[in-house]
Amino acid sequence: MYLRNRIFWIAAIAGVLLDQLTKYWVIQTFNLGETRPLIQGIFHFTYVQNTGAAFSLFAGKVEWLRWLSLLVSVALMALALFTPFLLRWEQWGYGLILSGAMGNGIDRFVYSYVIDFLDFKLINFPVFNLADVFINIGIACLIIASFQKTPPNPRAMR
Repeated sequence: MYLRNRIFWIAAIAGVLLDQLTKYWVIQTFNLGETRPLIQGIFHFTYVQNTGAAFSLFAGKVEWLRWLSLLVSVALMALALFTPFLLRWEQWGYGLILSGAMGNGIDRFVYSYVIDFLDFKLINFPVFNLADVFINIGIACLIIASFQKTPPNPRAMR
């Protein structure tokens, strides 16, 4: 059996696994609100629970955010299944975005909040997680893909 857009699936599965493993480690190792410096005053691991979206937007709106995560995940899987060929950067981009949507979506369905723990104290940035990182890297990959030339379609040239 041939798996269409293989890089997409590898990025998505690896990203979800890594995200969920790190969150499991956090809830097993930290007390809620506990912070441990990796580099004192610059980067810490801090366990927080986010009931909203990025930057705690829509805090407490877990119900519709969980369904939005599911909808985005299903749409991205359909894209990879039914699009004959995505460019390499598109596969990485959409796969990483899927891993982030699924990672945070799993949290919303299981816990009714998202587990965040990456804390840049130096710039007082909101605490986030690997799913958030993967979504942002995925967006960067799609921006790179938008600058690539689409391979010529031999049928269209006839």
